[in-house]
Amino acid sequence: MAVLRCSVCATPLHPEGRSLRCARRHSFDIAKQGYVNLLHAKVAAGTADTSEMVAARAEFLATGHYAPLVTLLAEAARDARGREETPLIVDAGAGTGYYLAGVLDAVGGAGLALDVSAPALRRAARTHPRLGAVVWNLWEPWPVADGVADVVLNVFAPRNAAEFHRVLRPGGLLVVATPGPRHLHQLVDTLGLLDIAGDKSERLTEALAGRFDHVATRSTSETASLDADDVRALVLMGPNAHHLDRDGLGDRLRNLSGTMEVTTDFDVSVFRRTDGRPDETAGTPTTGSTATGRTS
Repeated sequence: MAVLRCSVCATPLHPEGRSLRCARRHSFDIAKQGYVNLLHAKVAAGTADTSEMVAARAEFLATGHYAPLVTLLAEAARDARGREETPLIVDAGAGTGYYLAGVLDAVGGAGLALDVSAPALRRAARTHPRLGAVVWNLWEPWPVADGVADVVLNVFAPRNAAEFHRVLRPGGLLVVATPGPRHLHQLVDTLGLLDIAGDKSERLTEALAGRFDHVATRSTSETASLDADDVRALVLMGPNAHHLDRDGLGDRLRNLSGTMEVTTDFDVSVFRRTDGRPDETAGTPTTGSTATGRTS
């Protein structure tokens, strides 16, 4: 609560009944599920995860196939644990809160989930007792105070380098997860999914130049047999869910049977916030594989 700022006037927020209010009396209701929506405008169609996508994501992540990614994220975030007894971890593009909750379990501290999808944050707000959830558009200046975060997570989500830098404390860590070159390649080939282009480490480092120094990149890759229901959930939880009418993708999903060998391939890159003044062009908001949301 202490790190949040009014999205109208940027002054601190405080709880008042079932709302958050600032000194200028701007008010934001706290939803019964425990999240707060600080946005002022509707989200364009095809931008945020829908309720159906969120349900599919929760179903698939419950299988544990993405657990190795949580392990890598937690290992990266542990470097900040020794600096603060109660670190604040901000997940930019948190979705259902699966990754943030896993990191909090491993590292401790408190978590703030930011995402443009209210259906996703309804779940995120309930995933961990030390997690708060705020609906927000990552492309806009965040309703978060300067220099308060020890770690910013960014998992398959839009990257706003300027805001990463602003909300992190000096020396804070940015942990970015991106799809590797073989991520879900069988599904791309067999089902005709949108191509999931991995982010080259050089390109990612260049996009963050002037604000962050690259520390390390670690990768994990596994191949597992997925049944038809798991494959459908995996496809429907990502951006392909917005394109089921394209070239009969929806029909191919419905007709799936048996099992498929599917590769998950993740890169987790760690960057440290620099204290120098970023140059004019560094840190322009950049995307992962999609312009508005997660690739997985």
